[in-house]
Amino acid sequence: MARRERSRLPAGQRREQIIAAATALVAERGFWGLSMQDVADECGLTVPGLLHHVGSKDGLLIAVLEHRDAEDRRSLGEPHTRDLRDLCAALVRRNAGQPEIVRLFAVLAAESLAPDHPAHDYFAARQRTVLESIAALAAPVCPAPEALAHQVMATMDGLQLQWLRDPAGTDLVAMWRAAAERLFAGLSG
Repeated sequence: MARRERSRLPAGQRREQIIAAATALVAERGFWGLSMQDVADECGLTVPGLLHHVGSKDGLLIAVLEHRDAEDRRSLGEPHTRDLRDLCAALVRRNAGQPEIVRLFAVLAAESLAPDHPAHDYFAARQRTVLESIAALAAPVCPAPEALAHQVMATMDGLQLQWLRDPAGTDLVAMWRAAAERLFAGLSG
């Protein structure tokens, strides 16, 4: 049996390494195609060593999703302090620079439609939170903020899927700009 080369990293750095490896593998294969052995191999760990840091495969998935949300908050700031148009444009620009993360999110969002998926509740709660946040930002300038929130989310998700399918032939930022002109036309603000 070949001996595995291992390097000792502080717990925080090891967790970041694990999340980065898992993010790439989930984006490529989906959650159901994710092997804890593959994540461990990417990080130079054994599976028990990996489990020491994440607890379980479900725990690893939630850590990946929470990390993504934390990175978005760090990058974009708190949504309630921004103008809806500016926030959406900033999010699209950010996503255009990280296709692997957008792919990860799209794959997991689709997989988690199954009620037995470990991220099912996470994505259902996240959708409610995002829709509520968009509606709250739209309320001062829109007579139907909940409807606009659904349209914004659907448009953004749909454009991202088209872009992921043909990144060389699709300009996500330009497509969003054109769609946003129509979505936000006539709003006061």
